Amino acid sequence: YIEGSVRGFDRELLKRLKRGEFPVQDHIDLHGLTREEAESAIRGFIIASFRLGLRCVLIIHGRGLNSPESFPVLKEGLPTWLGRGQVKRIVLAFATARPYDGGAGAVYVLLRRR
Repeated sequence: YIEGSVRGFDRELLKRLKRGEFPVQDHIDLHGLTREEAESAIRGFIIASFRLGLRCVLIIHGRGLNSPESFPVLKEGLPTWLGRGQVKRIVLAFATARPYDGGAGAVYVLLRRR
């Protein structure tokens, strides 16, 4: 399970995000991508989603079942990637998705308003 938010973010909003109460407006599936490809894809996806005025998106990173030793490489890198560069100024919070949206293999991301 992973989660994170900007400093001062409302804890109640984070709870709502974790419960899947925000409608997912778009998603990206990172299956089959390398670590570098996934980081670049996430950056482009988050920036494009923000420019479209989307508020909640889903990143499907998988559980690492096809990685060496079944280690979730993309899941491990996700908090770092969401917290740096231009993406850092766009992302308000993120949390592991509910089972029907991908569970441990996906993350909800709440974006700032434009």
